[in-house]
Amino acid sequence: MLITLLTDFGTADGYVAEMKGVLVTAAPGVSVVDLSHDITPHDVESARLAVARYWRRFPAGTVHLVVVDSGVGSARRAIAVASDGRFLVGPDNGVLSPALLFPGAEVISVPVPTDAAPTFHGRDVFAPIAATLVLGAKLSSLGSPHDDPVVRRTPEVHREPDGTLRGEVIVVDRFGNAVTNVVAASASEVRVLDQVLPLRRTYADVGPGEPVALVGSSGLIEIAVREGSAAEVLGISRGTRVVVRTAAIT
Repeated sequence: MLITLLTDFGTADGYVAEMKGVLVTAAPGVSVVDLSHDITPHDVESARLAVARYWRRFPAGTVHLVVVDSGVGSARRAIAVASDGRFLVGPDNGVLSPALLFPGAEVISVPVPTDAAPTFHGRDVFAPIAATLVLGAKLSSLGSPHDDPVVRRTPEVHREPDGTLRGEVIVVDRFGNAVTNVVAASASEVRVLDQVLPLRRTYADVGPGEPVALVGSSGLIEIAVREGSAAEVLGISRGTRVVVRTAAIT
């Protein structure tokens, strides 16, 4: 039995511990894997991209519990999802989009208990749902079908007639690397702000402190500074435009 946990709670307070207490009490013997509690508070987009990276890396039957929920206590729904043999539980704010977009995904709207704290659905709503699923409950038993969940998508790349790709930075990771929405194919250079960068294989292909464009582990083009932060050195942030000229990788 395996539950993963992704939140924006941090670890300085007792919030994560409270959720874990609910999980191990309701499902004794369950393994709870902390993926991260360092998502920037309320940053659904960063959480969505994190979910995209990991949700299918875990074995079938895993329950992914995701709580990045600025709308807690509002009319937004609580949902449980079955997708590609895994389960995901969280708020209906787009954070579970990677699984929702997978063919055959099933979505259930789960009722919120009347005694749930309106400020802590992670503990009182989502953790109990996750425990119920990991114990083998059928998804359909948890609530009613939900045919219109909130889905967030990565912005599309615009392709010019000459093959030039116009995209943008979709997230900046903790190293200050700027991940773009451009899927690597072939490229000769990447232009961002006033910088023109050749595409290299890895960080070590440039000297310390030098900027570089490369293909990250997700298959997307990234902009980095070796042993530094591209966000700080180049002034890049989410939404910064990038232009990729296609050719053979140098």
